Amino acid sequence: MATTADLIVPNTDVTFTIAKEPSRPAARKTIERLMWMQPSCVKDLSMLQRRRKQKDIKYTIRAGRVWFDRPRATRTARCVKGESFTLSVTPHIVNDLKSVAKYLEAAPAS
Repeated sequence: MATTADLIVPNTDVTFTIAKEPSRPAARKTIERLMWMQPSCVKDLSMLQRRRKQKDIKYTIRAGRVWFDRPRATRTARCVKGESFTLSVTPHIVNDLKSVAKYLEAAPAS
């Protein structure tokens, strides 16, 4: 049986499932950043980014200058045990995947 590290090979599609909740905040953030690379999440994030840019910025005048109140980016994916996501593994994310491999279970995408 192949381990998670064996399945992390560039130019393949792999489905990851969060097997264990990361204890370190850095590992949690890395998994969330990887989850944001899904095509559906990318679409949601770009739509929300456009909305924040066009409608959600609040302008105020302070000391004769225009100040912007920019809202924070919306978190569309959360690192929760049992959550799964499918990625097209590319060479530039292999090291990130290997650093959090102990929290993930991998299977070839179908």
